[in-house]
Amino acid sequence: MFIRNNRISILALAFLAVAGVFASCENDINEVKELGKKKTGVEEGYKIESFLSQDGKMKARLTAPVMLRYLRDTARIVFPNTMHVDFYSDSLKIENTLFARYGTYLENDNKVLLQDSVIVINVKGDTLRTEELWWDQNRQLFYTDKPAYIRQPEQKFDGMYGMQADQSFKKWTLFQASGSLKVADSSMAVP
Repeated sequence: MFIRNNRISILALAFLAVAGVFASCENDINEVKELGKKKTGVEEGYKIESFLSQDGKMKARLTAPVMLRYLRDTARIVFPNTMHVDFYSDSLKIENTLFARYGTYLENDNKVLLQDSVIVINVKGDTLRTEELWWDQNRQLFYTDKPAYIRQPEQKFDGMYGMQADQSFKKWTLFQASGSLKVADSSMAVP
């Protein structure tokens, strides 16, 4: 009789334990919804130094304090806290320097959108300032449709509808341009 009561007690205890487990299971609806959402993959990097080469030649060196790489349909790399790029000639001399407070590299398009206080300086000291600038790496071209300002040691030019320049920033064109140009003295007499 003792054995029979012991078995009943064990069965009752097991039943109560299982019932207690099921009764205590409760899911917060918000937690369940969060589990079903797809998480965006983001890679983070700090104190970034990256080198760009084309046809086996080093073309640029990029430095940035923070880099975020988003792994979605449109793969992109974001530099949210400034970026600095030195562009090199074939003889590895710096041709120009670029600075921006914010940059986005569109990996599939091989283009960079630079924003917020964009500055490009070439070896001659020509300085471009604009709020937005595209850099097309395939075409080795800078361009914008936003106002662009170029300053040279003794001249200044403003392009109210943007500009276009080669990657070396040696040849550039301003759209709807105005500015001051220093003209050499002329030996022609003024009537």
